[in-house]
Amino acid sequence: MDDMTTDTEAGQWRKAPGRPRDARADDAILEAVIALLSSGQSAAAMSMEAVAAKAGVGKATLYRRWPNKETLLVDAMLRMKGPPPVPQGRSLREDLILLATRPIGKDNEKHTRATACLLPEIAKNPELYDVWQRVTEPRRNVTREVLRRGIETGELRADLDVELTTLMLSAPSMAQNLFHFNPAVPAEGLAEKIVDAILRGAAA
Repeated sequence: MDDMTTDTEAGQWRKAPGRPRDARADDAILEAVIALLSSGQSAAAMSMEAVAAKAGVGKATLYRRWPNKETLLVDAMLRMKGPPPVPQGRSLREDLILLATRPIGKDNEKHTRATACLLPEIAKNPELYDVWQRVTEPRRNVTREVLRRGIETGELRADLDVELTTLMLSAPSMAQNLFHFNPAVPAEGLAEKIVDAILRGAAA
């Protein structure tokens, strides 16, 4: 453990300089974590041994990269979350829709199931909760910037609560995407409907 260093920006735990790491092994390990979580296994029940077996690597290979399960879960969360989208600045509504839209792709369903399995652990584990906040903060920061720009241009009310509006833009789509809280609300066009509903109250 003494030769471990952390990169707080990327969330990665890395060994001190030495032989270069095999990126393929890293990918296989992180994908194994996501696959196990998406299959319904809880983060608490998931063992490092099970991850190594799923990834097809030895335990020594796994522990050289991540000293414990918590640090491994950090990087798995970062991998699933990905970088925040980049607003184009052409339209306030267009930028907010971009930020409120859940990712679409071949891995989205798997990442959604894995995140749903992680959330109970995040709620119970203060360290994982702090990590989750760091992982999601970049996207929130982008949303704040877009909202503040809307206030400066006069498109949004000067007294707009930026933090509450940021929550309102992200929480409904996340809840619907993860848990399908209301089956009567279709996924198609959900981001547009959320943004339009908020803008009706937030517009200057």
